[in-house]
Amino acid sequence: MDKADGGGKVWLITGCARGLGRALAEAALGRGDRLVATARDARSLATLEELAPGRVLAQALELNREDQVQAVAAAAVATFGRIDVLVNNAGYGLAGAVEEVSDAEARAQFDANLFGTLSLIRAVLPGMRAQGGGHILQISSQGGFVSTPGLGLYNASKFALEGYSEALAQEVAPFGIRVTIIQPGPFRTDWAGPSLVTPQHSIAAYAGTAHQTIATVNGYSGQQPGDPARAAAAMLAVVDAARPPLRLPLGESALNRIRGKLKALTEELDAWEQLGLATSFPPGT
Repeated sequence: MDKADGGGKVWLITGCARGLGRALAEAALGRGDRLVATARDARSLATLEELAPGRVLAQALELNREDQVQAVAAAAVATFGRIDVLVNNAGYGLAGAVEEVSDAEARAQFDANLFGTLSLIRAVLPGMRAQGGGHILQISSQGGFVSTPGLGLYNASKFALEGYSEALAQEVAPFGIRVTIIQPGPFRTDWAGPSLVTPQHSIAAYAGTAHQTIATVNGYSGQQPGDPARAAAAMLAVVDAARPPLRLPLGESALNRIRGKLKALTEELDAWEQLGLATSFPPGT
């Protein structure tokens, strides 16, 4: 492949083997863009290469391997000349009560959902700054804004992702680089099924809270209302927008839960406002 060949945007998408990453990869290729597709096992990307010969660079990537992260970023530029859109999509859900989750399980969740994204952003940003533009899509979740019993450590990893992404958006805006946080609700992917991880330690006392959430999530696996192909179309529209949003909730569940939390937060702020204000020094002191 010659980096002068082809047109359109150059995408680097993590987690292209299945789910939202796969749908977005196919949508980008379907409109003539070029793609650096990554997965733990590059063999799972063979059908993407067949879909668009000469426009796909398939790469094996373990996000906790800094050497692989740097190699993928370098290969993308060497092959296509630039990276226009980085999509931090790879990750998984850890479902269990906070008390049940071990330190090792919590760290693994953060390694996948948070630190891997940081590593790839550090590898890609110098090139985006040099070329004077780019767009970073951070695949968060409705759970990156609203917590659920049984998903506390997953929520924490996505809250952290959203927290640094807000700051990142302000830091890179002067370079013409955009950041959008994507917040999907339940979509028909493997997240709630084979990809969902639960702690080794189980505490019966959480049967009515955390364990109920796990049963509910497992129960709707394969029946989620969200269509990955429609999510991909929405993300393409965001990347093409002249003024893309900082956040884009996807699906009715995400919109309703986020609006519900904002309403509850406003009501609580109003109810406790005077107590909070009373903690300042009196005027003139």
